[in-house]
Amino acid sequence: MSVQIKIINKSNNALPEYSTALSAGLDLRAFLHDEIILKPLQRVLIPTGLFIELPEGYEAQIRPRSGLAFKHGISVLNSPGTIDADYRGEIKVILVNLSNDDFLIKSGERICQMVIAKHEVAEFDLVEELESSDRGEGGFGHTGKH
Repeated sequence: MSVQIKIINKSNNALPEYSTALSAGLDLRAFLHDEIILKPLQRVLIPTGLFIELPEGYEAQIRPRSGLAFKHGISVLNSPGTIDADYRGEIKVILVNLSNDDFLIKSGERICQMVIAKHEVAEFDLVEELESSDRGEGGFGHTGKH
């Protein structure tokens, strides 16, 4: 099943695409005028040149690429980043270098993946108490498992 998404591409890169037939995420590419050297622990906002119009009830999630994370320590800082259906600005990605080495970002390089997801709109029902559960108020590490 697919959903139609309107897109404007002001970059010189190809439109986002899935790497394989069953991939959940579309690869997004950097659109830069000059290469960027990302220093250790530095973060930078990378433009993509892409603008999208999502249908109501959908969001786009921006996630790290596993290869960049494992091999180079490059991640999306606010992972997953959320693009709401009413946002019309350029998609920009906050990358962070969590390694000890400089990382060179070139225009056209695949920097993250974008997952298109359906979501629900919540309505809150204000009550005086909640139903009990087996877990109760147990929080972080409450099971004692390692």
